[in-house]
Amino acid sequence: MIAYRGRLVSLVVLVAIAALSAAAFADGFILPDPPNAGRLDVIYHDVTIDVHDGVVTTRVDQAFRNDTGRTLEGRYVFPVPPDAVVSGFLMWVDGEALEAQVLDADEARAIYEDYVRRAIDPALLEYVGRSALSARIYPIRPGEERRIQITYSELLSADGGVYRYRYPLDPERLSARPIERVTIAVTLTMTTPLTTAYSPSHELNLERPDAWNAKGVYQASDVLPTTDFLLYYAASSDPIGLTLLTERAPGDDGFFLLVAAPSDASASETALPKDLVLVLDRSGSMSGEKIDQAKSALSFILRNLDAEDRFAVLWFSDFIEGAQSGLVPASPTAIAGALAAVAPIDATGGTNIDAVLRRAFAMFEPGDRPRFLIFLTDGEPTVGEQDPARIAARALAANETAARLFAFGVGYNVNTVLLDQLAQENRGTTTYVLPGENLEIALSSFYRKIASPVLSEPALSIGGIGVFDVYPRILPDVFRGSQLLVLGKYRGDGVGRVVLTGLAEAGAAEYVLVQEFPAASAGASFLPRLWAGRKIAHLLDQIRLYGESDELVNEVIALSKQYGVITPYTSFLIDDGDISADEAADAVYRAAAPASGASAVQASSALKSLAGAETVQPADGRLQIVEGRAYYLRDGMWVDSGYAGEETIDVVPYSAAYFDLLDVVPWIGPHLAVGEAVIVRVGTVFVRIAVGGYEELPADVRVRLVDALQEG
Repeated sequence: MIAYRGRLVSLVVLVAIAALSAAAFADGFILPDPPNAGRLDVIYHDVTIDVHDGVVTTRVDQAFRNDTGRTLEGRYVFPVPPDAVVSGFLMWVDGEALEAQVLDADEARAIYEDYVRRAIDPALLEYVGRSALSARIYPIRPGEERRIQITYSELLSADGGVYRYRYPLDPERLSARPIERVTIAVTLTMTTPLTTAYSPSHELNLERPDAWNAKGVYQASDVLPTTDFLLYYAASSDPIGLTLLTERAPGDDGFFLLVAAPSDASASETALPKDLVLVLDRSGSMSGEKIDQAKSALSFILRNLDAEDRFAVLWFSDFIEGAQSGLVPASPTAIAGALAAVAPIDATGGTNIDAVLRRAFAMFEPGDRPRFLIFLTDGEPTVGEQDPARIAARALAANETAARLFAFGVGYNVNTVLLDQLAQENRGTTTYVLPGENLEIALSSFYRKIASPVLSEPALSIGGIGVFDVYPRILPDVFRGSQLLVLGKYRGDGVGRVVLTGLAEAGAAEYVLVQEFPAASAGASFLPRLWAGRKIAHLLDQIRLYGESDELVNEVIALSKQYGVITPYTSFLIDDGDISADEAADAVYRAAAPASGASAVQASSALKSLAGAETVQPADGRLQIVEGRAYYLRDGMWVDSGYAGEETIDVVPYSAAYFDLLDVVPWIGPHLAVGEAVIVRVGTVFVRIAVGGYEELPADVRVRLVDALQEG
């Protein structure tokens, strides 16, 4: 039968920061027998990953505990990554080693399908098509634990010079309670200098002691992981390595991510001499701990200037004072003089932001050196020009040398719209230091990042392919220990010539990558949502800084619906009977409106986190992301975000037709796994899993699904 759905599905649109996740294969789990006997708790899950060029060895250490109050038995299953070789499996029960076997994909599928039918739970269907390591688990008494250790190796192939490693980490449906500890430790050892080492799924906190090695650790406690661990890495002998990833569904526009990362040669070899003007707000509201921390932070920067740098220090309230009348070389004598001048500064008077910014920009000189204005303030303008729009316009006009402005807003009383506009128009960033946070730590940490610029005034061009909607719109300078992420879309296909230019220590520099932009590409399903997050952040920033327009608001809503990007920044429900589209647009604008106060600082910080996010975070409880697609929970059914009431092909859950879908549509397993009731787009048609549909797939419906796949 074919059912018709005429009513437009209601939609939760939760706009912008934290839900950039992907569907995942599970780590090892124990399937209880019978299925309703209860589930074991995962106590800990520790993973050690050793990377040697393209050879990766993974060691897994898991512990399970029976807290059900009854004796359990079942089967341990670990979905083995494609082409991996299992070299070790260890589980001891009453002094005896447990035997395990590696099942091929068909044998593993039989186990999954049998368990799905008996448990009335589609979760395991996401593993269909994977081979598995399997072992029979004999009775586990209440309170007993089982520890399992697995070692396997993979030989990865570089695609376009980029290696991709994936570890299955998704026990959410398999542990009775959150896991007490999850640890992923990664060690990379390369024979060619390591350039890119990037995880879009987890924050690794990578440390790179030299050009060939890196270590990173992810740790979490009391969690239910929902996202596989992904690692992309590349090696190159170039001073800045370029890495390109693509994702594209057939017939659609493609997405790309360009990662530009400097090699880890010593900073003295490639760091650029720079010019800095440090500006301190010493108005009365900065009194006490704030002024002490600010002076300590400025002193840290002064002590860490390179010998080739030039600098100047200004402080202001109603009027402006300074340690220098212009930029001076960072000699020991000049630094000592500046430290002595900063030490007695106290807090008093008003806040003349307009005058000090115009004075600071005027101190810079034309040339090839990176130019940074670091601006610390805790309030709104109260002296001189006080209109934020005029202050921003006058500052931009005064910035004749195109210096970058980095603003630090201290506390909740800052005008976030003014500081954000100043930073955006002068190609910098804002950082907000909340009450109770340490300004000295925030500023010194920031300075460590910008202390060693490697490439200034970067510009990107891509020839041979049509690219659009590229973010960030203005590229930041590239600093040692950091990496530049550029996301965009492309049309057409073929070989593209990616060129990154800028100023390096030796003068003008150019880095080139020639790589295919394919007509179809899979394996980086996180890219569309990561790109959507960047674009939504940009649009919301335009609304905040320059005012609302129907075009901007409608685009925010459409992107949020399609990609499932959510955040507390704007959160509202669009439903046939609840909120109209106009009311939804008003909600976007109202959420963006405050200029100062706690909500304004939080909103601005949220947007900046989204605009600079490198990782893909878990989704909301009413939203699931599977291979880049968003599914919303509506009246007990998970609905594809692209569904708008079209005709559906209805299939009864757990029927013969249901499992036949896995053969007709090979990739559908993870999509069926989102829930018992789901609407899935298959090419150009929609399939609805619900009572009252087909028990068996008729031949004409099979043909229709195959045709829809080819068309879509």
